[in-house]
Parts: sequence; structure tokens; C-alpha cells
Amino acid sequence: MAVNGSANGVVVPALHSGSGAGPSSKRRRRYRNTSEVSCCLKYVIFGFNVIFWLLGLGILAIGVWAWAEKDTFNNLSRLTNLALDPAFIFIWAGALTFIIGFTGCVGALRENTALLAGYAIFLAILLLIEMTCGILGFIFKDWIKSQATSGFQAFIVSYRDDPDQQNLIDWIQEGWLQCCGIEGPEDWDKNIYFNCSSAVVGSREACGVPFSCCKPKDDEIIKNKQCGYDVRKHENQMDVSMVIYERGCLRAGEEWVERNLIPVAAVAVSVSVLKILGICFAQNLRADIFAQKYVIMASQEYALESKEILKEKICFFLPPIFLNCILTNVNSKKIV
Repeated sequence: MAVNGSANGVVVPALHSGSGAGPSSKRRRRYRNTSEVSCCLKYVIFGFNVIFWLLGLGILAIGVWAWAEKDTFNNLSRLTNLALDPAFIFIWAGALTFIIGFTGCVGALRENTALLAGYAIFLAILLLIEMTCGILGFIFKDWIKSQATSGFQAFIVSYRDDPDQQNLIDWIQEGWLQCCGIEGPEDWDKNIYFNCSSAVVGSREACGVPFSCCKPKDDEIIKNKQCGYDVRKHENQMDVSMVIYERGCLRAGEEWVERNLIPVAAVAVSVSVLKILGICFAQNLRADIFAQKYVIMASQEYALESKEILKEKICFFLPPIFLNCILTNVNSKKIV
């Protein structure tokens, strides 16, 4: 009898018998232990998904904290437009990242084929959505532009009502695009606080713009929050272009995409490649796990078959009295 290999500590015996072994010799095969679960592949998937798991948990916590600060959980009537709520975007993005990271992390660590399959399916769905959005973005540019305009207009209308939206608009206008309004500063007339008619009710911000529309000064250390007051008054004789940005954020966004088209495309392709690698790694790990289970099952089946052959050979040489004793003992154990 020769030893062929092991699979997770299970030794696969290989019996060499002659032609007198009976018909069962035709069914016997020599199993080779050529399957192992790759530790490198396993812990690469585990390590990356631990990072995404913690990242998703952090993003989710930020979104929940933002809602708690705005007392949204006690007053759900404030959720008038979830799609434009930055806190809600953080919540669902964090929850999605958390779920994907969890399935990949636990599936790889526990060698759970169901979780690994779910992880690959999640990545495939995200990859399909990303590719679909990219293709539709090039086809329906005008529709995307109209949706961006309506979304930014909703931000302007509720500028003072939602602190998250206010911070987002200030970052877009001041930190990112250096712009003001959708088409220009006059779009801020849609907000009740910056509308010129609000001067009647005593609004100091009437005919003005937010401070994020103001251009920074060279010697400015602390940002002047009142720099946008009265800049849209017609009787104002100052050169407005020296104080605030006159370019609209829609045109500024288009120019930014044109300037950074290659980096944006490179990031999109890199993210897609990472998703494809994640799918391939998960499927390869699943294949290794299934192959390892097959080797273990095959070795166990082969061991049982070898015991049956050994028993046949022993019974052939034993006297009938000892054979009856052995069979009686075996049958009594089965009854018990």
C-alpha cells in the first residue's frame, strides 16, 4: 500500500492490487492531491476587504452622526428630498461599502463559498452600473446637465435650511470650482434670504451672495463672512468681478471635466480593474475551496473502499468459524 498525499490532514491511500481483486478494482482511481487553498489569495482578499469594511463603517457613522446633529431621527418630516441630502448619501454609501467589505472579509477568512459568491455578485453589479452610467453619460449629456441644474437649484433654495447642503455648496463654490450660482450670481435671487425683495423684511443678505462666492484676497487671514453683502444691487458702483466670482458653477464644472478628463477616466478605469480583480480572486478562491472539498470527499470514499477490499482479503483466508464470529460482532454493533 502506498501513500498518495494529504488534504487538510487526510491521507489518501493508494492500494496496488492484482487482477484478482474483483470488479471493484475497475472503480478504484488514484486521487492526486493537486488542490490547495491559496493562503496568499485568501489573505489578500481578507486584507483589502477589512480596509473597505472599516471605511464603510466610518462613512456610515458620519452619515448617522450628521442626521443626529440635525435631529432628523426625531423629525422625519425634514426628509423632503433624500437624493439631495449629503448625510443620506453618506449613509447608503457607507452601508453598501460595509456590506461588500463584510461579505468579502468573512467569506475569505472562513472560506465560505456562499459569502464569496455574494461578494463577487455585488462587485459585478457595481461594475455593470458603473459602465452603464459611463455610457449613458456620454449619450445623454443634456439630460445630465439639466439634472445637475435642477439639483443645484434645489440646493440654492434650501441653502439656509440644511447645514449639510450649505456646507456642500460653499465647498463647491469656494473650494472646488471657484464659481457662484448655477449660471451666475443672479441665481441666488431664488433664495428668500438673498432675494432683493427681502430687504423689505430687514434681511441684511438681500441682493447679496454667500461668502463662498467671494474671491480670496492676498492679505486675507480670516475669511470675511460679509463680503457678499449688497454686491448685486444695481446702484452699487463697485466692480463686482473684483469681489466675487461671476462664472456659473455649471460652466465651471464642464470646464473642470474637460481639463481633467484623462485623470477622471484613469480613476474610473482603475476602479473597474479593481472590481474585476476582486471578482476573479473571489471566484478562484471558491474554485480552490470546492476542489479541496472534493479531494477530501474522494479520499474518504477511497479509504472506505480500501477497507472493504482489505476485509474481503481477510475473510478469504480466515476459517469459517472466525468469519462467522466477525460477522456476528459487526451485525450486533449495527443493531445497537
